Parts: sequence; structure tokens; C-alpha cells
Amino acid sequence: MATHPRTAPLTVGFDLDMTLIDSRPGIKAAYEALSAETGAYIDADLAITRLGPPLEQELAHWFPDDRIRTMGDRYREIYPLFAIAPTPAMPGAHEAISAVWRLGSVSAEDGRGRAIVVTAKHEPNAKLHLAHLGMEPDAVVGWLWAEAKGEALREHGASVYVGDHIGDVRAARTAGALSVAVPTGPCDAAELRAAGADVVLDDLTCFPDWLESYAAERVADSA
Repeated sequence: MATHPRTAPLTVGFDLDMTLIDSRPGIKAAYEALSAETGAYIDADLAITRLGPPLEQELAHWFPDDRIRTMGDRYREIYPLFAIAPTPAMPGAHEAISAVWRLGSVSAEDGRGRAIVVTAKHEPNAKLHLAHLGMEPDAVVGWLWAEAKGEALREHGASVYVGDHIGDVRAARTAGALSVAVPTGPCDAAELRAAGADVVLDDLTCFPDWLESYAAERVADSA
């Protein structure tokens, strides 16, 4: 009987906002609540068109520098009340995570693949979203952006990172991981390709088929 060298189960990282979840309705509600509470003008419709970077970058458009930290803390406090319930999963999100578990190992003996979430969102709020939507990734790491995400991906041994923003492409590059991009957020397909994405899918509904091919190549390469 032929034997093949073993490879550790595949670990795939996912971004959260506009990759696994459509956070626009919830974030809009949270910004509107913060605006009503503080009396500050926030164009919530505009803010949700540029999701991805850390919260403080957006707040800098609406508050003076000396208030950004306080407003960020307050936003995160009220966020669970306003933002969790209105936020749906992106099409294909549950299936994408399941595909990693099902296809992400070279052999059944190696165990299932690992799906992790690495996001710029406040980690407790990220976990609330995932729990509310019935998603149970193997790990969740929050409050990281772009290259800093790459450090967490590398620590978890991720060889693929899936995201919707050019910052996610930079994260994958930093980690030495394959960048799989979906133009479901503020960055279109051309922008993601120009940033260096290795693969651009229409959305996460395409991910299981892509992963099946990738897993098969991985088996062949390890033989």
C-alpha cells in the first residue's frame, strides 16, 4: 500500500465585516445612536461605505482628536445593543466555514481543518456577532488591522486568508498566506487584484468549490 507524507490540517483565516457578516445595518444603527447621544453629526450612510479600517479612523471624520478615544469606547459600549440583531450573515458564510472543516485536512486521520476569524472589530463584539449567527470558528482574534492581522494569522498557522479589503490582502502577504478576496465590501475586484490578491471570488458562495480544488492540489503536492 502506498503511503503519503502527512501535512497538518489547513487553517483558513476569515475577515469579519463584509466578508462573513453584512455589518452595515448594525453599524449604521450604532453610529446613529452615538450621534443622537452626543449631538455630533455623523453621516452613517457614508461611514458604512468604507468599512474595514479601525473604528478610530472613521471617528476622526466626526470628532476632534481629543474626543476620539472616548467616543470609540462609548461606541463599543453601545454597539451590542444596536448592532448585533440587525446584522445578517453574508451569503455563503456558514458554508465557507463548514467547507474548511470538511476539506481542510489532507486525510481524515489528520482531523478537520481549522477556521479562524481575524478582524479589526473589538473582539468581544466580534464574538457576539458570531454567536448570534450560529458561527463557531476555532478562534477569534480582534482589534487588528492590515499587517497586524498578518502576525496573528502567522501565529495560528493560517495559509489562506479570506477578506474583502486591500488591508486584508496586506495581512495575507505579511503572514505569507494565500490572499483570497471577495469584492463584497468597499473594494472592487480590480482594486483587490491590483493590491496583490492571489484569488478573487465573486462572493463566499464560490469559496467551497475553490477550496475543494485547493485542497486537492494540496494533497497532490504532499504525495
